[in-house]
Amino acid sequence: MTTYDISLLVGDGIGPELSDCVERVLHEIHDRSSCIRFTIGKVEAGDNALKNFGKALPDETFEKIKESQACLKSPVGESAADVVLVLRRYFDLYANVRPSKNYANIDSISTNVDLITVRENTEDLYLGWEFLSDEDTAISLRKISRFASQRIAKHAFEVAMKRDRKKVTIVHKSNVLRISDRLFIEASREISKQYPEVEFEEMYVDACAMELIRRPTRFDTILTTNLFGDIISDEAAQVTGSIGLAPAANIGEKFAMFEPVHGAAFDIAGKNIANPTSFILALKMMFDWLGQKYNDRKLINQASKVEKVIDDLFKANVKTKDIGGKFSTIEFNQILMNNLNEIGYE
Repeated sequence: MTTYDISLLVGDGIGPELSDCVERVLHEIHDRSSCIRFTIGKVEAGDNALKNFGKALPDETFEKIKESQACLKSPVGESAADVVLVLRRYFDLYANVRPSKNYANIDSISTNVDLITVRENTEDLYLGWEFLSDEDTAISLRKISRFASQRIAKHAFEVAMKRDRKKVTIVHKSNVLRISDRLFIEASREISKQYPEVEFEEMYVDACAMELIRRPTRFDTILTTNLFGDIISDEAAQVTGSIGLAPAANIGEKFAMFEPVHGAAFDIAGKNIANPTSFILALKMMFDWLGQKYNDRKLINQASKVEKVIDDLFKANVKTKDIGGKFSTIEFNQILMNNLNEIGYE
């Protein structure tokens, strides 16, 4: 029997509602599984924490996250950068991995899309190296290193190797960013030679944005830099129906953080209509990562069961009110747990 220490960051807006859903699923698995156990440390960060403690990421929260094996982070409000970027940098969470796929009974401009965006998470313009050269001119510096480029390329090819199509599309703008993006391409090409089984292609970011609308099924695994990946992955999520269904993993060598792609959605907070799917799928991604890291086949199997329940719910047209359904957040989550009980636990 294995016990995993999980930190659950509650967040802002709809964050507390989604956190309650995920916590209930974790408790259900903990109580019913024969071999999987969790200790859950709930922590506060974001706008509410800033108001209550004077820091968006309070010291006590930070310490509890450090002590855990993985973090589930619900959406954070305007102070997101003071939470997310700090955690990414401290734990060196270099790989941002975002799946995008079509689900039954979810309106979208596409069908049969199943792709993953693998985004370098530690460099690029998001380092925030900016300054004013005079009162009317702002300058931003972009960092792209061979080390980080090779590291994220290797991660993308490892992801592709586990998928049926085994295809990587590197997305860049080397015709304009002639030094930094060409370095990124060169590093990725070097890594590609280690994976002869994987098809490898290159594409400009503007062409990729167009192709995601015109022919998204051409993509399998997209590999790109930080800024481009942030935009492309949001587009891919919307192409498949709703950013509210998209999970994300922030992965390092020793630690990982899992979260919904969407924001805190203050406009529907407290109304019991928010869709918890993205956070439940982030939970599934956490199970996969922990299962692979600790060689726990049971936890990986549990991840597959969670994903199957989500697929089955949408096939049965079980949806929350915010995406055109009739169920509340609590009702949707209860149906999910009922179906999980029927499938069974490891």
